[in-house]
Amino acid sequence: MTRAITIICDNFADWETALINATGRGYYGFDCRYASPKGAIVTSMGGLRVTPDLALEDIRLDEVDLLMVCGGSVWQSDKAPDIGDLLRAAQARHLVIAGICDGTRELARAGVLDAVKHTSNSAANLLAVGYAGAAHYQDVPHAVADQRVITAPGSAPVSFMAQILSTLGINDDNLRAYLGMHAAEHQQKI
Repeated sequence: MTRAITIICDNFADWETALINATGRGYYGFDCRYASPKGAIVTSMGGLRVTPDLALEDIRLDEVDLLMVCGGSVWQSDKAPDIGDLLRAAQARHLVIAGICDGTRELARAGVLDAVKHTSNSAANLLAVGYAGAAHYQDVPHAVADQRVITAPGSAPVSFMAQILSTLGINDDNLRAYLGMHAAEHQQKI
């Protein structure tokens, strides 16, 4: 069973990791847990109140296969928790690490993106944290996976889910059908 932890903070972007957690848990039997600073209840941008399963401080990487950083406005503020050591340790253990939207800022700040292809909401979004991986930035509207690190702009939760599952070795007919349903939605003219 894949063990996944999603890091969330107050004002997290609830839609960004919803597909990977729901698909992973519902279709592939993932153990999906959520962690927040000190295990505190957090409220999403959409007003969803979440009681996390554990505190950031209590994450044990030997019990994790997938570590995700959900986006949200906190990552551009001085209220952001320092998760750099956790991210570097996860990378050293070759865990799958994923960041979406401003969650990518934390991967950049920690040095996780210094030597891998990656994306974000924009190049400027990551340059603002003074990281060393700018030469590897991909200016694309979809998720990018490289060396067990997945990044995506906040507008790409579907490809974020697909890249994570693919990195974990899941690429079956069910997933292809699910992705096809999402793609069909965007073929309609409004």
